[in-house]
Amino acid sequence: MTDPLKLFVLAGEPSGDRVGADLVDRLRARTEIALSGVGGEALIGKGLKSLFPMSELSVMGWADVLPRLPLLLWRARQTAQAIFRSEPDVAVLIDAQVFSALVAKQVRAAGVKLPLLLYVAPAVWAWKPERAAKLKPLFDEVLAVLPFEPKVLAELGGPPSHYVGHPALQTLLLRAAVPNTGPMLLLPGSREGELRRHLPLMRSVAERFKAHSRVSGFVLPTPRAMAKRVSDEVNTWNAPVRVVASEAEKGAAFRDAVVACAVTGTVTLELALAGVPMVTTYVADAGQAKRWVKYQVRFASLPNAILDQELVPEVLFTTPDPSRIELPLQKLLDEPATAAAQHAGFQEIRTLMEKGAPEAPLVDPAERVMSYVAD
Repeated sequence: MTDPLKLFVLAGEPSGDRVGADLVDRLRARTEIALSGVGGEALIGKGLKSLFPMSELSVMGWADVLPRLPLLLWRARQTAQAIFRSEPDVAVLIDAQVFSALVAKQVRAAGVKLPLLLYVAPAVWAWKPERAAKLKPLFDEVLAVLPFEPKVLAELGGPPSHYVGHPALQTLLLRAAVPNTGPMLLLPGSREGELRRHLPLMRSVAERFKAHSRVSGFVLPTPRAMAKRVSDEVNTWNAPVRVVASEAEKGAAFRDAVVACAVTGTVTLELALAGVPMVTTYVADAGQAKRWVKYQVRFASLPNAILDQELVPEVLFTTPDPSRIELPLQKLLDEPATAAAQHAGFQEIRTLMEKGAPEAPLVDPAERVMSYVAD
C-alpha cells in the first residue's frame, strides 16, 4: 500500500498501553502509519497524541466506576466520534473491556464500516461466559494473549480469534535461577482504586519482611502518572521502599528480585515469564466478591489459569489480613523447593506461550491487523 495505514488505537491502562506500543512497532516494520486514538506514556512515546489522559479510564470494580460513570460515558462518545472523524483503516481497542464494548457499540450503531479488533480477550473462561457471544456483533476479531483463549471463545460463540502472544515474551527473559539476595517486589496495581485498597496491605508485608536475610529492600514499580502519589505514601512506611516508574527500572527490578507480592493482574504473567517467585493477592469490593462466588472462579491469576493448576498462591480478600500473605511469602524465601517448583511451572508457561496451542499457534498481531487492509 502506498498511503500510510490509518490506525486508531485505544488503550485504557498501562498494560494495554505497552501492548499498543508493541503493535505500533511491529506495524512500522512493515508500513508507514498514521496513528490516532487514546493511550499513555508508551503510545505517546510512539507519536500518539492522545484524545484525553488514559488515566481517566483506569478504573476497576463498581465502587470505582460509579463515581466516574458520567465521565466514562462522555469519553466513550468522544472516542467513537473520533473514530467517525478519522475514518481509520483499522481500529484496535485494547483491553478496557467495558469501555471498549461501549465504543464498539456506538461505532456499529452508526453504521461505520471498518475493521474493529479487540486486543486482549475478556476473561470469559473465569466469569460471565455469555460475554463471548455478545462480542460477536461488535468485533471482527479478538487478538488473544493467552494460548487457550481462541478455543474458549469459539466454544462460547465469540468472534474469530487468533493467539498473538504477549510483548513480555520479547522484553523479559526467564532467569536461570533466583538470586540468593535481592529486593522484594511490591506490585499493588496501577489504578487509583487498586492502590487505595492494596498499598496498606503492601505496607504490612514490607514492614514484616524488612529484616529477612534474603531481602535487601523493596521495589515498587508504578506508572509515572502515579509515582508521586505512591512515593508520598511509601515514604511514611517503616521499610526501605524504592518507587520506580520507568520500564527500564522495572525490568532491572524483575531481574534482581528474590520474590514478589503482586495483585492478580497482567503483572503476574510478566513475573512468570521473568521467573520471579510470587504470591498473588487482591482486595475486592463487594461487587467483585459476589462475582467470584457466583461464577465459582477457580483461578484469579494468569499463571494458574494458563496451567489450570495452583502454581502460585492466591490470597483473595474482601477484608485484608496480612498474616494470610506472610506464610506463603515466607515459604518462598525459606524453602528452595517451593520456589523451584514455581520456576519449573514458569518454564512450562513460557514454552507454551512461545508456541501457542495446537489449535491456536502463535501468530504476529501485526499480520492480523494488516490482513484487514486492502492491497
